[in-house]
Amino acid sequence: MSYQRGSLKKVKRKEGEIWVLRYRVTNSDGRRVENVMPIGLVREFPKDKDARREADRLGLPVKINDSPLPGRIHFDFLAKHYLKADFGADSVRPKSVNTISHVEHIVRAYLVPRFGNEIAEDIKPLDIQRWFKSLHETGGLAWTTIAKMRGVISRIYKVGIRHEHVAKNPVLHVETRSKTNYKAIVITPEQTLAILKSLPSPLHFTLVLTCAATALRASEILALRWSDLLWEDERIRISKRWAMGEDGETKPEASDGYVPLHSTLSQHLRAWQRQTPYAKTGDFVFPSLKAAGRVPLSASIFVADHLRPAAKKAGVQIEDGQRFGLHNLRHSLSNWLVNKAKVEPKTVQGILRHAKIQTTLDLYAQEDGDETRAAQGEYLTALGVGSQLVQ
Repeated sequence: MSYQRGSLKKVKRKEGEIWVLRYRVTNSDGRRVENVMPIGLVREFPKDKDARREADRLGLPVKINDSPLPGRIHFDFLAKHYLKADFGADSVRPKSVNTISHVEHIVRAYLVPRFGNEIAEDIKPLDIQRWFKSLHETGGLAWTTIAKMRGVISRIYKVGIRHEHVAKNPVLHVETRSKTNYKAIVITPEQTLAILKSLPSPLHFTLVLTCAATALRASEILALRWSDLLWEDERIRISKRWAMGEDGETKPEASDGYVPLHSTLSQHLRAWQRQTPYAKTGDFVFPSLKAAGRVPLSASIFVADHLRPAAKKAGVQIEDGQRFGLHNLRHSLSNWLVNKAKVEPKTVQGILRHAKIQTTLDLYAQEDGDETRAAQGEYLTALGVGSQLVQ
């Protein structure tokens, strides 16, 4: 749709003659019809240039180009409206910097190029379904990624319906697969100890030890300042995360809270505080020494240069291209607590700060071969079956 400035016209009303701005819109039948917006009384704006200036002040030229009638707007408009409405002042819950960046990438890199020029309400569920399938089969996208994409499209239409730009959501009838083949590498306490021994830097040693013992997410541990370590309370306060070069809100709301600070871990952290050049209350616990402590160290660089090589040296089987980082320490602790230490899942949920216990059990507690074999043996013993074959 080309940009239109509209034309001025005088119209008689009860209150007197007024200026209106005439412009064209597309109705539900696809026909172009005239519409008008009032500007002000002619006696207040006697000349057309005065009326035009008032129309510009009121932002009417923007409104007539930014407000198509429901049913005939393009998906491009609907998507851009969503990015303004759902991430602005009208949003119920503020989004993190990472979430905003991720959603904007999906909208601008995938959705708008594919559907941008189509009428939003003319897009069929089957069109979306077939596109999703092609993204997986020929584009190589994982179904979990496509499922997130489906969620974004659905949200675009929901916001559009709320603002009365469209009346229906075609994505409600679109199916995707959300199961992932990803399985996190879980390491043993012995392997973790071997990793620690191969890290000569006290900064790196303390970082890995703290991450392994607390199951903090990488973004959360990087955001820690010394003021977050509540020595007397034996707790660590988690109220933010480091993302896109600045502090942001924690991932889910349940993550905002505290994790325990055992005396052993406390001793190591105090020892590191005595060594670090950045030990003031507001300094990062794990600073970037190259950046003179202005920002925390880079997790990706640390993993690539130090953690992965140390893990391989410790005997951890990591294939080329396989994901392994600080988050695996989180998986490893939860798996050990549930399967080996027999800690109550509800307690483990509290340590991981999951909103739902099912997340703890499904994603962070993998099946343990020793435990399943032992359980099988207990059942066979209960049956009265010994080591001898029973006919």
